[in-house]
Amino acid sequence: MYVKKIKAVLQRQDPYEVAEVLTLPSLSNQNRGTFDSAAGGNKQRSYNERVTINDVDWSPLVNSFLEARDCALAGDAVLCFTAQSAMHSSLNHLLQAKPGNTLIPLLHATCRATHHVALQADIANSLATERNDHARLQSAVTLLQESFSRTLNDRKELIPGAPLSDEGSKKVGVLYIVNQLFAMYFRLNTLRLCKNLVRPVESRNLHMTGNKGDMVTYRYFVGRLNMFEDVYELAEENLNYALEHCHKDAVRNKKKILNYLIPVKLMRGRLPSIELLKKYNLVEYITLVNAIRRGDLRTFHVTLQDNQDQFIRRGTYLLLEKCKSVCYRNLFKRIHLVTEKYQIPLENVIKAIKWLGIDMDLDEVECVLANLIFKGAIRGYISHSKRVLVLSKKDPFPKGAVVK
Repeated sequence: MYVKKIKAVLQRQDPYEVAEVLTLPSLSNQNRGTFDSAAGGNKQRSYNERVTINDVDWSPLVNSFLEARDCALAGDAVLCFTAQSAMHSSLNHLLQAKPGNTLIPLLHATCRATHHVALQADIANSLATERNDHARLQSAVTLLQESFSRTLNDRKELIPGAPLSDEGSKKVGVLYIVNQLFAMYFRLNTLRLCKNLVRPVESRNLHMTGNKGDMVTYRYFVGRLNMFEDVYELAEENLNYALEHCHKDAVRNKKKILNYLIPVKLMRGRLPSIELLKKYNLVEYITLVNAIRRGDLRTFHVTLQDNQDQFIRRGTYLLLEKCKSVCYRNLFKRIHLVTEKYQIPLENVIKAIKWLGIDMDLDEVECVLANLIFKGAIRGYISHSKRVLVLSKKDPFPKGAVVK
């Protein structure tokens, strides 16, 4: 029986072995029970094993795990989540009662399983009831929030790099749980809750130590959060860190980071090379970047519309739309280079824009120019009475001008 194996592993007290034996298997796709319980048809076996190791009662946790394991092997996501939730709740109580940080590997495995099973249970429920209210994912969030609180509020001082022990700090497990919660908040579109994680983590510098993978994932999510808050300088800093420290073979993860880093850099007037875009198969950006580089407003608009659905799903569409200002700046620069003049009549600008198929009047052009001058992307001023753009003779289009 599997329970005998669990008891033997618990007796040996190896934290990583305990985590492995109590990790939920992947849900089977071969059983229609995935949908039956959502409609109220399936029943699960209950366990009543007595498991006490060194005066620690593991019974509630082990029994719930065995029930969740049976449901996972049967492919029943809804009942699996119910049992997994009970196991997670038992572990949270055990975490508070047991000193040290030897339960952290098991806690991480449990948080990951609770998150993934909740997603699958919500999908199963939506297929059975034709509605998805994310009820199970929201329940999972509550369980992970409790795990976060238990680890964060441990009074023992965190010693970076120290082995897991009965004297160690539970804070070593914080960052992984935070990353799981970030992923859940982004899926539920409750980004306001992210601040409740960022403040306590960064005030204790917990994001600066620990597993490199967790640190990279943390910076990735915080960079995305900065992007949505229009704090582009911080977004670029965090996403750059994530990209530079991501494992060299983790191509898929690097592509995920670049999906957000590229729009941020474009907004700040920094264009990626075509070689980079081809390397990571980011073909949707190639035409867009070339259009911005040339100041080609028509191609910019067409490309943005062609990839609209993809950019909206990522949450980058509005930011890429703002990159139009960079495209305008490069168009005005090309007009300056072609005419070789520092005083450009706005009528000439209108002709160039209309040639690109964009309908704008003089007032709209003045407004765009005034905004670019205000941001420092163009050095000069507008003579409103003469309808002329007067450029500075010294570096009229500064390369260092970026949006903060």
